[in-house]
Amino acid sequence: MSSKPSFLNDLSLPVIAAPMFLISGPELVVECCKNGIVGTFPALNQRTSEGFEQWLIEIKSKLEKFEKETGKKAAPFGVNLIVHQTNPRVEADLKLCVKHKVPIIITSLGAVSQVVDAVHSYGGIVFHDIIKKRHAEKAQEAGVDGLILVAAGAGGHAGTINPMTLVAEIKKFFKKTIILSGCISTGRDIASALQMGADLAYMGTRFINTNESKATDEYRKMIINAGADDVVYTASISGVHANFLGASLQAAGITEEDLKKDTKIDFGKELDTEAKAWKTIWSAGQGSASIDDNLPVAELVAKLKMEFKAAIEEQAKVLETYPK
Repeated sequence: MSSKPSFLNDLSLPVIAAPMFLISGPELVVECCKNGIVGTFPALNQRTSEGFEQWLIEIKSKLEKFEKETGKKAAPFGVNLIVHQTNPRVEADLKLCVKHKVPIIITSLGAVSQVVDAVHSYGGIVFHDIIKKRHAEKAQEAGVDGLILVAAGAGGHAGTINPMTLVAEIKKFFKKTIILSGCISTGRDIASALQMGADLAYMGTRFINTNESKATDEYRKMIINAGADDVVYTASISGVHANFLGASLQAAGITEEDLKKDTKIDFGKELDTEAKAWKTIWSAGQGSASIDDNLPVAELVAKLKMEFKAAIEEQAKVLETYPK
Protein backbone atom coordinates (compact mmCIF):
# COMPACT_ATOMS: atom_id res chain seq x y z
CA MET A 1 0.00 0.00 0.00
CA SER A 2 1.38 3.43 -0.96
CA SER A 3 2.40 5.74 1.87
CA LYS A 4 1.82 8.75 -0.37
CA PRO A 5 -1.63 10.42 -0.65
CA SER A 6 -3.60 9.67 -3.80
CA PHE A 7 -4.32 13.35 -4.52
CA LEU A 8 -0.71 13.81 -5.68
CA ASN A 9 -1.68 12.22 -9.00
CA ASP A 10 -4.55 14.66 -9.54
CA LEU A 11 -2.66 17.95 -9.18
CA SER A 12 -1.72 20.15 -12.12
CA LEU A 13 1.56 20.90 -10.31
CA PRO A 14 3.15 19.34 -7.21
CA VAL A 15 2.52 22.47 -5.16
CA ILE A 16 0.90 23.54 -1.90
CA ALA A 17 0.21 27.25 -1.54
CA ALA A 18 1.30 27.71 2.08
CA PRO A 19 -1.01 29.11 4.78
CA MET A 20 0.09 32.70 5.46
CA PHE A 21 -0.92 34.67 8.53
CA LEU A 22 -3.35 37.49 7.59
CA ILE A 23 -2.73 36.86 3.86
CA SER A 24 -4.51 33.61 2.96
CA GLY A 25 -8.30 33.62 2.79
CA PRO A 26 -11.14 31.83 0.98
CA GLU A 27 -10.60 33.62 -2.34
CA LEU A 28 -6.93 32.61 -2.54
CA VAL A 29 -7.65 29.05 -1.37
CA VAL A 30 -10.48 28.50 -3.84
CA GLU A 31 -8.53 29.85 -6.83
CA CYS A 32 -5.55 27.64 -6.00
CA CYS A 33 -7.74 24.53 -5.77
CA LYS A 34 -9.60 25.37 -8.97
CA ASN A 35 -6.26 25.62 -10.76
CA GLY A 36 -5.02 22.27 -9.54
CA ILE A 37 -2.78 23.08 -6.59
CA VAL A 38 -3.50 22.73 -2.87
CA GLY A 39 -4.81 25.93 -1.29
CA THR A 40 -4.49 26.44 2.47
CA PHE A 41 -5.09 29.04 5.18
CA PRO A 42 -4.45 29.41 8.93
CA ALA A 43 -7.51 28.92 11.14
CA LEU A 44 -6.38 31.98 13.10
CA ASN A 45 -6.83 34.22 10.05
CA GLN A 46 -10.44 34.34 11.18
CA ARG A 47 -10.61 36.04 14.56
CA THR A 48 -13.21 33.61 15.99
CA SER A 49 -14.05 29.93 15.62
CA GLU A 50 -17.50 30.97 14.36
CA GLY A 51 -15.90 33.00 11.59
CA PHE A 52 -13.52 30.14 10.84
CA GLU A 53 -16.45 27.79 10.30
CA GLN A 54 -18.05 30.26 7.90
CA TRP A 55 -14.86 30.24 5.85
CA LEU A 56 -14.90 26.44 5.75
CA ILE A 57 -18.49 26.46 4.53
CA GLU A 58 -17.68 29.11 1.90
CA ILE A 59 -14.66 27.23 0.56
CA LYS A 60 -16.46 23.90 0.41
CA SER A 61 -19.54 25.33 -1.31
CA LYS A 62 -17.53 27.20 -3.93
CA LEU A 63 -15.39 24.17 -4.77
CA GLU A 64 -18.47 21.94 -4.97
CA LYS A 65 -20.08 24.46 -7.33
CA PHE A 66 -16.92 24.58 -9.47
CA GLU A 67 -16.81 20.80 -9.79
CA LYS A 68 -20.52 20.58 -10.63
CA GLU A 69 -20.37 23.31 -13.27
CA THR A 70 -17.09 22.28 -14.95
CA GLY A 71 -16.96 18.53 -14.41
CA LYS A 72 -13.37 19.03 -13.23
CA LYS A 73 -11.96 17.86 -9.92
CA ALA A 74 -10.61 20.59 -7.67
CA ALA A 75 -7.45 20.05 -5.67
CA PRO A 76 -7.98 19.47 -1.93
CA PHE A 77 -7.74 22.38 0.50
CA GLY A 78 -6.06 22.52 3.88
CA VAL A 79 -6.16 24.32 7.22
CA ASN A 80 -3.20 25.25 9.40
CA LEU A 81 -3.68 24.68 13.14
CA ILE A 82 -1.25 26.11 15.69
CA VAL A 83 -0.94 23.22 18.13
CA HIS A 84 0.58 25.15 20.99
CA GLN A 85 -0.60 25.28 24.61
CA THR A 86 -1.11 29.04 24.40
CA ASN A 87 -3.57 28.78 21.50
CA PRO A 88 -6.99 28.78 23.23
CA ARG A 89 -8.82 27.88 20.03
CA VAL A 90 -7.02 24.73 18.95
CA GLU A 91 -9.60 22.32 20.41
CA ALA A 92 -12.62 24.19 19.05
CA ASP A 93 -11.04 24.68 15.63
CA LEU A 94 -10.03 21.02 15.42
CA LYS A 95 -13.62 19.98 16.15
CA LEU A 96 -14.78 22.16 13.26
CA CYS A 97 -12.19 20.59 10.96
CA VAL A 98 -13.51 17.16 11.92
CA LYS A 99 -17.12 18.31 11.46
CA HIS A 100 -16.42 19.62 7.97
CA LYS A 101 -13.93 16.86 7.09
CA VAL A 102 -11.14 19.20 6.02
CA PRO A 103 -8.99 17.10 3.65
CA ILE A 104 -5.58 18.32 4.84
CA ILE A 105 -4.56 19.60 8.25
CA ILE A 106 -1.19 21.35 8.62
CA THR A 107 0.03 21.41 12.22
CA SER A 108 2.63 23.83 13.55
CA LEU A 109 4.44 24.19 16.88
CA GLY A 110 3.40 20.78 18.13
CA ALA A 111 2.86 17.28 16.74
CA VAL A 112 0.17 15.62 18.86
CA SER A 113 -1.07 12.07 18.26
CA GLN A 114 -4.59 12.96 19.46
CA VAL A 115 -4.85 15.59 16.71
CA VAL A 116 -3.61 13.10 14.13
CA ASP A 117 -6.08 10.47 15.32
CA ALA A 118 -8.97 12.96 15.13
CA VAL A 119 -8.11 13.85 11.53
CA HIS A 120 -7.59 10.22 10.55
CA SER A 121 -11.02 9.39 11.99
CA TYR A 122 -12.72 10.91 8.95
CA GLY A 123 -10.04 10.08 6.37
CA GLY A 124 -8.12 13.37 6.48
CA ILE A 125 -4.34 13.63 6.41
CA VAL A 126 -1.91 15.58 8.57
CA PHE A 127 1.23 17.37 7.41
CA HIS A 128 3.51 18.83 10.07
CA ASP A 129 5.98 21.74 9.92
CA ILE A 130 9.53 20.92 11.00
CA ILE A 131 12.86 22.75 10.86
CA LYS A 132 15.16 20.04 12.23
CA LYS A 133 15.56 16.27 12.62
CA ARG A 134 14.40 16.14 16.26
CA HIS A 135 11.07 17.75 15.34
CA ALA A 136 10.67 15.29 12.45
CA GLU A 137 11.25 12.30 14.73
CA LYS A 138 8.60 13.51 17.19
CA ALA A 139 6.13 14.09 14.35
CA GLN A 140 6.76 10.61 13.00
CA GLU A 141 6.01 9.17 16.45
CA ALA A 142 2.72 11.12 16.45
CA GLY A 143 1.76 9.38 13.19
CA VAL A 144 1.68 12.32 10.76
CA ASP A 145 1.23 11.58 7.05
CA GLY A 146 3.80 14.04 5.80
CA LEU A 147 6.47 16.49 6.88
CA ILE A 148 6.88 20.06 5.68
CA LEU A 149 10.61 20.74 5.75
CA VAL A 150 10.95 24.47 6.35
CA ALA A 151 14.49 25.16 5.19
CA ALA A 152 16.72 28.23 5.30
CA GLY A 153 15.33 31.34 3.67
CA ALA A 154 11.65 30.41 3.88
CA GLY A 155 9.08 33.06 4.66
CA GLY A 156 7.27 33.06 7.99
CA HIS A 157 8.54 30.77 10.75
CA ALA A 158 11.64 29.30 9.14
CA GLY A 159 14.64 27.13 9.89
CA THR A 160 18.31 27.59 9.11
CA ILE A 161 19.32 24.27 7.49
CA ASN A 162 20.17 23.99 3.80
CA PRO A 163 17.31 22.28 1.92
CA MET A 164 19.54 19.63 0.31
CA THR A 165 20.85 18.53 3.69
CA LEU A 166 17.46 18.72 5.38
CA VAL A 167 15.71 16.58 2.75
CA ALA A 168 18.50 14.00 2.69
CA GLU A 169 18.61 13.73 6.49
CA ILE A 170 14.84 13.36 6.92
CA LYS A 171 14.42 10.88 4.05
CA LYS A 172 16.80 8.46 5.79
CA PHE A 173 14.06 7.54 8.27
CA PHE A 174 10.79 9.15 7.12
CA LYS A 175 9.19 7.26 4.22
CA LYS A 176 5.94 9.17 3.84
CA THR A 177 5.24 12.46 2.04
CA ILE A 178 8.00 15.08 1.99
CA ILE A 179 7.08 18.72 1.29
CA LEU A 180 9.90 21.23 0.87
CA SER A 181 9.65 24.90 1.84
CA GLY A 182 12.20 27.66 1.34
CA CYS A 183 12.85 30.13 -1.49
CA ILE A 184 10.64 28.31 -4.01
CA SER A 185 9.36 30.98 -6.39
CA THR A 186 9.54 29.55 -9.94
CA GLY A 187 8.66 26.42 -11.88
CA ARG A 188 12.36 25.61 -12.04
CA ASP A 189 12.45 25.79 -8.23
CA ILE A 190 9.57 23.30 -8.06
CA ALA A 191 11.50 20.94 -10.33
CA SER A 192 14.58 21.36 -8.13
CA ALA A 193 12.55 20.45 -5.03
CA LEU A 194 11.54 17.18 -6.69
CA GLN A 195 15.12 16.54 -7.79
CA MET A 196 16.20 16.83 -4.16
CA GLY A 197 13.68 14.15 -3.19
CA ALA A 198 10.59 16.10 -2.14
CA ASP A 199 7.10 15.06 -3.25
CA LEU A 200 5.65 18.58 -3.14
CA ALA A 201 6.87 22.16 -3.16
CA TYR A 202 5.50 24.49 -0.46
CA MET A 203 5.18 28.04 -1.78
CA GLY A 204 4.23 31.00 0.37
CA THR A 205 5.94 34.25 -0.60
CA ARG A 206 5.23 33.74 -4.31
CA PHE A 207 1.48 33.71 -3.57
CA ILE A 208 1.53 36.95 -1.59
CA ASN A 209 1.84 38.69 -4.94
CA THR A 210 -1.38 37.32 -6.40
CA ASN A 211 -4.56 39.30 -6.98
CA GLU A 212 -6.47 37.00 -4.62
CA SER A 213 -4.24 37.39 -1.57
CA LYS A 214 -5.10 39.78 1.25
CA ALA A 215 -1.76 41.61 1.02
CA THR A 216 -1.77 45.39 0.62
CA ASP A 217 -0.33 47.06 -2.47
CA GLU A 218 2.55 48.39 -0.35
CA TYR A 219 3.37 44.85 0.80
CA ARG A 220 3.40 43.56 -2.78
CA LYS A 221 5.63 46.41 -3.94
CA MET A 222 8.06 45.79 -1.09
CA ILE A 223 8.41 42.15 -2.15
CA ILE A 224 9.08 43.16 -5.76
CA ASN A 225 11.77 45.59 -4.61
CA ALA A 226 13.38 43.18 -2.13
CA GLY A 227 16.54 41.17 -2.63
CA ALA A 228 17.71 38.24 -0.53
CA ASP A 229 19.75 40.59 1.67
CA ASP A 230 16.62 42.57 2.52
CA VAL A 231 15.10 39.66 4.47
CA VAL A 232 15.75 39.64 8.24
CA TYR A 233 15.62 36.51 10.42
CA THR A 234 14.45 37.28 13.97
CA ALA A 235 12.40 35.87 16.88
CA SER A 236 11.64 39.31 18.30
CA ILE A 237 8.24 39.68 16.62
CA SER A 238 6.42 36.49 17.65
CA GLY A 239 8.81 34.55 19.87
CA VAL A 240 9.54 32.10 17.04
CA HIS A 241 12.28 32.79 14.50
CA ALA A 242 10.81 34.06 11.25
CA ASN A 243 11.88 35.96 8.16
CA PHE A 244 10.62 39.51 7.67
CA LEU A 245 11.15 42.25 5.10
CA GLY A 246 13.78 44.57 6.54
CA ALA A 247 12.10 47.64 5.04
CA SER A 248 8.88 46.90 6.96
CA LEU A 249 10.83 46.49 10.21
CA GLN A 250 12.48 49.85 9.66
CA ALA A 251 9.16 51.50 8.78
CA ALA A 252 7.70 50.17 12.04
CA GLY A 253 10.57 51.69 14.02
CA ILE A 254 12.15 48.34 14.92
CA THR A 255 15.80 48.88 15.86
CA GLU A 256 18.78 46.51 15.93
CA GLU A 257 18.43 46.32 19.70
CA ASP A 258 14.76 45.39 19.37
CA LEU A 259 15.68 42.50 17.08
CA LYS A 260 17.92 41.03 19.78
CA LYS A 261 15.18 40.91 22.41
CA ASP A 262 13.49 37.66 23.41
CA THR A 263 9.72 37.53 22.98
CA LYS A 264 7.51 35.02 24.77
CA ILE A 265 5.34 32.81 22.57
CA ASP A 266 1.67 33.34 23.39
CA PHE A 267 -1.08 32.66 20.86
CA GLY A 268 -3.83 33.52 23.32
CA LYS A 269 -3.37 36.78 25.14
CA GLU A 270 -1.00 38.12 22.48
CA LEU A 271 -2.93 37.01 19.40
CA ASP A 272 -4.59 40.34 18.67
CA THR A 273 -1.37 42.18 19.47
CA GLU A 274 0.59 39.96 17.11
CA ALA A 275 -2.00 40.34 14.37
CA LYS A 276 -1.65 44.12 14.61
CA ALA A 277 2.13 43.76 14.39
CA TRP A 278 2.01 41.50 11.33
CA LYS A 279 -0.27 43.99 9.55
CA THR A 280 2.63 46.43 9.38
CA ILE A 281 5.64 44.12 9.85
CA TRP A 282 5.59 41.94 6.76
CA SER A 283 6.99 38.46 6.40
CA ALA A 284 8.63 37.14 3.23
CA GLY A 285 11.27 34.61 2.30
CA GLN A 286 14.50 35.12 0.42
CA GLY A 287 12.64 33.90 -2.66
CA SER A 288 11.26 37.44 -2.94
CA ALA A 289 14.43 38.17 -4.91
CA SER A 290 12.87 36.19 -7.80
CA ILE A 291 9.49 37.96 -7.75
CA ASP A 292 8.91 40.95 -10.00
CA ASP A 293 5.19 40.85 -10.75
CA ASN A 294 1.69 40.52 -9.34
CA LEU A 295 -0.62 38.04 -11.09
CA PRO A 296 -3.99 36.34 -10.75
CA VAL A 297 -3.57 32.81 -9.38
CA ALA A 298 -4.65 31.28 -12.70
CA GLU A 299 -1.91 33.15 -14.59
CA LEU A 300 0.70 32.37 -11.95
CA VAL A 301 -0.06 28.64 -12.02
CA ALA A 302 0.08 28.64 -15.84
CA LYS A 303 3.46 30.41 -15.69
CA LEU A 304 4.78 27.96 -13.09
CA LYS A 305 3.63 25.01 -15.23
CA MET A 306 5.49 26.34 -18.25
CA GLU A 307 8.67 26.93 -16.24
CA PHE A 308 8.38 23.53 -14.56
CA LYS A 309 7.99 21.67 -17.84
CA ALA A 310 10.89 23.55 -19.44
CA ALA A 311 13.15 22.76 -16.46
CA ILE A 312 12.31 19.04 -16.55
CA GLU A 313 12.89 18.86 -20.31
CA GLU A 314 16.17 20.70 -19.93
CA GLN A 315 17.29 18.25 -17.24
CA ALA A 316 16.40 15.30 -19.49
CA LYS A 317 18.76 16.64 -22.14
CA VAL A 318 21.62 16.53 -19.63
CA LEU A 319 21.55 12.74 -19.97
CA GLU A 320 22.66 13.16 -23.58
CA THR A 321 25.81 14.90 -22.33
CA TYR A 322 26.46 12.38 -19.57
CA PRO A 323 25.04 9.10 -20.93
CA LYS A 324 27.15 6.80 -18.74
